Amino acid sequence: MAEEKKRSTGYHGGTVDTVISVEAVNAQAQAIASKVEVSDLMALAKNDPFLVLEDLHAGYGRMEILHGLNLAVARKQSLCLIGPNGAGKSTILHAIFGFNDIFSGSIKIGDGDAKKDIGALSPSSKLKKAGIAYILQDKSVFPGMTVEENLWMGGFLKDDPKQAKIAAEKVFDKYSRLADRRKHLAKVLSGGERRLLEISRALVMDPEILLVDEPSIGLEPRFIDMVFDILHDLQHNEGKTIVMVEQNAKKGLEFADIGYVLVSGELAIAGTGDELLENPDVGRLFLGG
Repeated sequence: MAEEKKRSTGYHGGTVDTVISVEAVNAQAQAIASKVEVSDLMALAKNDPFLVLEDLHAGYGRMEILHGLNLAVARKQSLCLIGPNGAGKSTILHAIFGFNDIFSGSIKIGDGDAKKDIGALSPSSKLKKAGIAYILQDKSVFPGMTVEENLWMGGFLKDDPKQAKIAAEKVFDKYSRLADRRKHLAKVLSGGERRLLEISRALVMDPEILLVDEPSIGLEPRFIDMVFDILHDLQHNEGKTIVMVEQNAKKGLEFADIGYVLVSGELAIAGTGDELLENPDVGRLFLGG
């Protein structure tokens, strides 16, 4: 019997006969990693970053996941974080929003020299005072509440409940798909409608920075395009800054201005989204090419 020919392609993409293991991707990604200087990150952020992570060490309990991570993104820019499972991508979002432990380093937000270190703020303070919203992975809506009630919950930190209702009406004005279902229970929505509701609920507080965790996860292709169209509108028409983790690396890099490849809690490669799409090593490991 002829020896069976096996073909391997990258992690999270492509049609495969043999999929590269996470451990193999980690090893190969470490082999192609290049030293990324802070000046390189600043240049990608137009030398005018709005959100900056400086030498950040963070994790959970006593476990350090991020080892001296630097990050820079300007106002109205988008950054996509890619890498194998366990690379620390979601940990970056958690650190920015206050869901884990910061051991050292800083998280700063602001324009020019007016940046403030917000690392010690609670998640609620980061949402209300620093203008940072976290859009969780799928299934974060309240299924037993109506679409309207879910949006009101997005404004729970507003000083007056009426403000949340006013903000919700602005969302309905923008997204007729939700307006048509305002009295429907969230549990009857399609996957794409639930994701739209999750994004819209975060908008009720009118944040400046959106942390978006796996926007395409669990969605049909037609809804994936819809969600990325919505994010594109929020960035380019409403001026939101977006930091995203996306398992569909090709889609994420096509969307984003900047791409970072994370490996074992460290930054391995950084460039524009287009540069990473054209990088043959990134393609081989993460794009199925």
